[in-house]
Amino acid sequence: MTDNRQPQDKRQLEGYEKMLQRVTDALEQAGEDARPRLRQALEQARRKAVEFGELSAEEAERISDYLQRDVEDAASFLTRDDKSDDLRDWFRMDMQLIGSWLYDRFSTIADSTRLEWIELNRQWQAETRYHTGEITSPGELRCLSCGKTMHFEKAGHIPPCPGCKATEFERVTA
Repeated sequence: MTDNRQPQDKRQLEGYEKMLQRVTDALEQAGEDARPRLRQALEQARRKAVEFGELSAEEAERISDYLQRDVEDAASFLTRDDKSDDLRDWFRMDMQLIGSWLYDRFSTIADSTRLEWIELNRQWQAETRYHTGEITSPGELRCLSCGKTMHFEKAGHIPPCPGCKATEFERVTA
């Protein structure tokens, strides 16, 4: 069973990165005056992933949800008054570990999404939660049960907490 899961996991992680690239491209192509909303760009990226046979419809939908969660969480971080405007603080990682490609993608999308968040006056008040089995972007997650942290150097599946086996986490920011 593990052998069958590894190719599927790799395909989903590659799908996450390809969909992130497509969302970035859609936002850049639209220009400043006609930027599509994040949901529209995610929908387009999701459709292409299915159309090109990269992911099943179910996988693409799930990964689209993960991308939206990660981008909105980064954008929310950038709108907080008590935080810096540097997305590296959200990642809580050295830029050499993240890689400039991934940082550039998140910076572009998060900045665009940040403007939407400001317009909506931060209607979303609840902290974003991350769960075992989901895919997350690079950074650090803290277990809500025991406080143990996990570090992700690249997009990856979230395992149960290594300390207490709990399955719910929050992102740790600087």
